[in-house]
Amino acid sequence: MQVYLPIAEVSVNLFLLLGLGGVVGLLSGLFGVGGGFLITPLLFFVGIPPAVAVATSASQIVAASFSALLAHVRRKTVDFRMGTVLLVGGLIGAALGIWVFNLLRELGQVDLLVRLSYVLFLGIIGALMFVESLNAIRNTRSGKRAPRRKHNWVHALPVKMKFRTSGLYISVFPPLLVGLLVGVLAAIMGVGGGFIMVPAMIYLLGMPTKVVIGTSLFQIIFVTAFTTILHATTNYTVDLLLAVMLIVGGVVGAQFGAKLGTYLRAEQLRIALAILVLAVCGKLGLDLLLRPAELYSIGAA
Repeated sequence: MQVYLPIAEVSVNLFLLLGLGGVVGLLSGLFGVGGGFLITPLLFFVGIPPAVAVATSASQIVAASFSALLAHVRRKTVDFRMGTVLLVGGLIGAALGIWVFNLLRELGQVDLLVRLSYVLFLGIIGALMFVESLNAIRNTRSGKRAPRRKHNWVHALPVKMKFRTSGLYISVFPPLLVGLLVGVLAAIMGVGGGFIMVPAMIYLLGMPTKVVIGTSLFQIIFVTAFTTILHATTNYTVDLLLAVMLIVGGVVGAQFGAKLGTYLRAEQLRIALAILVLAVCGKLGLDLLLRPAELYSIGAA
């Protein structure tokens, strides 16, 4: 069943879009990521223009993340204080990212920027997560205890705050900077930023994995909602029909993902996410290197 998307100006199969939303919702509940790192490239693959894919996927991330967050709130695995600090940085970063996005869109370079950003960030984060998770699984099988995280430069910074749910007493500056980076990525790449925020919260801030997922979702909801509003009011690239279909699938998938995540170990979740990130990175990289079927496209000046 084909449906016509007025803003994207393409026809796409209805059940395909519902399925894409469901898969991304599943990832939101399972890994604590918004799923934008997957939904935006998948929309590229089915023919949605990058500018529309970036702006519209942000709205789907809000719904899927909110659905998954409810399940984590019931389990009391959300650090609202840490989430609020991350959120402050995220809102500032989102406003900055929208400004960069609009500037490059006027220059006609936004499509290339989005694709290159995905290849760069997904490749780096995916590789680091894969190596660390593989070492953690090997240590578990050999009976070795994972080494305790030592105090690093993060713990020496001033303006400290106590985060009781996470069991941390650290400076507010690292969470603010992490939130800032995630906000910029949310605006430019149409992602919730969880694929960067989750590793940063675990390895940089030292938060427990069980708390990281719910806290990440809390921040993602507000930053992506803010990003969607900015895109809709400045770029007019949010396709409401596309967003609704992705949201319906995403809300259902998120509940299954949150439930499934309780049956898997932390290192298993991390390595699965790393493999998925690297697979998407590889597909996008090939698309940039291979010669396209059509060398030229016609568009409004």
